[in-house]
Amino acid sequence: MSGEASLRLAAEDGGDLEVISAAVQDALVRVEGLRFDSRARRFTLTMDRFRHEAQRAAAPYERVNAALSFESVLAVKVKRLRRDAPRAVAAILSMRFEPDAEPPGGVVRIVLAGGGEIALTVECVDATLLDFGAPWRTPRRPEHGD
Repeated sequence: MSGEASLRLAAEDGGDLEVISAAVQDALVRVEGLRFDSRARRFTLTMDRFRHEAQRAAAPYERVNAALSFESVLAVKVKRLRRDAPRAVAAILSMRFEPDAEPPGGVVRIVLAGGGEIALTVECVDATLLDFGAPWRTPRRPEHGD
């Protein structure tokens, strides 16, 4: 294994969220790993994150378990994601923040492969990404079409 430190990132604005977006690109998430606690106004998801920061020219590559949480979430909308299939897997392509006309609120869009999307209406950007557990080797590197 690479021995590199686990990632621990926080985002407080759209620019910070772009950094987290790059770190979670190609992460695999299961529908059962998505949680919205409306009382706490917290949305969390667990994932198998591809470790781009540890990437080598050839296999083996690495993945690691990670959790991503968003605070101050007012609403969650899901598009093209089978919530009736808890073991279904989706890959994260990107995340972006679309600010309201009057910041700091807006919408965080988590774009998934296959046209899926999770839209979080937030009072402000307040996200945390944490790796947990040891990385494991994988022979496959995610490929992106043009």
